[in-house]
Amino acid sequence: MVFDVTEAEFEQKVVERSREVPVVVDFWAEWCGPCRALTPALEEAARARDGRVDLAKLDVDQNPSIAAAFRVQGIPAVKAFKDGRVADEFTGAVPPPEVERFFDGLVPSEAELGARAAIESGDETALREALAADPRNAQVAAALARVLLARGETEEALQVLEPFEHDFAAAGLAARARLADAEDEHLDAAFAAWDAGEHAAALEELQRALAAAGDVETRDDIRKVMIAMFTELGAQSELAREHRRRLSAVLN
Repeated sequence: MVFDVTEAEFEQKVVERSREVPVVVDFWAEWCGPCRALTPALEEAARARDGRVDLAKLDVDQNPSIAAAFRVQGIPAVKAFKDGRVADEFTGAVPPPEVERFFDGLVPSEAELGARAAIESGDETALREALAADPRNAQVAAALARVLLARGETEEALQVLEPFEHDFAAAGLAARARLADAEDEHLDAAFAAWDAGEHAAALEELQRALAAAGDVETRDDIRKVMIAMFTELGAQSELAREHRRRLSAVLN
C-alpha cells in the first residue's frame, strides 16, 4: 500500500499501523530533486511486497511538526516504523538495489523464516536444510555446529564453521571446538559454567586459562571464545564490559 500522510493522520496511519505491518515513511518536498529520483524506487519496492510493507509519503513543507519531531534534517529521508517505533532509516537518494536491501531487512525472506524456525527447533535435519538454502547464514551454521559438538563430532563442526571466521559467535564456537581437547581444568570449568548459565564464573575461569596459556594459538582461541561470549551478553552488559577491559589489559 502506498499513500500520502499528514500530521493529523500520522499516529494512526503510521505509528499504529506499524504494529501490524512495517510502514516506511518517505520524507520529501516538491522542490527536492533527489526526492523525485528516490520515490519511484520506494514505491516499486513497497508494491512488490504486496501488503507486507506500507509506504507513507510525507511532504515536510506541509507537515513541519512531524519532520521536526523525527529530527529530519535533510531530505530525502526514509524511516521504517515497526511496532510503533523507528526500526531503521537512511538519508539521501540511494540506488534501487540499496532500497531493495532496506525493504528486505523489514520483511524476512522465506529462507530467513526457515532459518529462524530451524534455529528455534534445534533440529539437526532442519538446520542442515536451512544452511543448504542459505549457505551464508552464520547463525544457522553456529546452531548446527553446537549440535555436532554436543555429540562430540568436532571435526565436522569445524568444517561447518570454517566459512564464518568473520562472525564473532561462529569464530568463538570454532575456537571452543579447537580447545576441547586441551585438557585444561580452567577451560573445562569455563565451558561447563557457561553452558549452565553461570556466566561470571565462566569468564573468570577463562581469564585464568588465558593467564596460564603458554602458546600464541591457545591464547588467541581463548580470546575468540571470550569475544563471542561478550557478544552474546550484549553491549549493555556490565559483566562483558568488565571482562573486556581485563582481556584488553592482558593482551596489551
